[in-house]
Amino acid sequence: MPTDEPKGPKGDGQVYATDTPDYYELLQISPNADPDTVTRVFRLLARRYHPDQPDTGNEDRFREILAAYAVLHDPEKRAHYDVNHMGLRKERWRFVADGAPDAGDFAAEQQVRLVVLEILYARRRAEPHKPGMSILDLAELMGQPFEHLEFSSWYLVQKKFVMRNDQSQLQITVDGVDYLEERRRQETPRLRLTESSSVSAH
Repeated sequence: MPTDEPKGPKGDGQVYATDTPDYYELLQISPNADPDTVTRVFRLLARRYHPDQPDTGNEDRFREILAAYAVLHDPEKRAHYDVNHMGLRKERWRFVADGAPDAGDFAAEQQVRLVVLEILYARRRAEPHKPGMSILDLAELMGQPFEHLEFSSWYLVQKKFVMRNDQSQLQITVDGVDYLEERRRQETPRLRLTESSSVSAH
């Protein structure tokens, strides 16, 4: 299991920001998360990745989560960790601020939002009494980092295509259903035209 304070690459005993994993990222929480949130998310992830779980068990991932929780649930260790990783977080934010999105980024984000709506649409139809899904479950299902879906979910909620239920899960709204179905209706004629052109070419 990883130690709380790994040694620097020079073996001099100094703690370097780049040596320690990003525990907040491992637990998929904000650096401002309160202790209750840290514990709640840890328990959720620990259950999911416990080696005894036949479908989702992952011993390496489970050990990483335990190591992250060992630091973040202890106020003194967490404070020390935050100080050592302040420089790394600043570098990340500088990179984000300097890198303006290009056309490909916008297209990719739009596709992510459509996939989220498709999943929630299917969930609503298949399980009408349990239509909600957490961002964690969506991220795992889509193979997306948790942080990437925060922007997508914010946009969809603001557009009222998606709403949060009492458990803070996301579920599609009537507006979201209408929007998704309209998008698919617009795409269908183009697909048929492409297929017709392909057949006539032969």
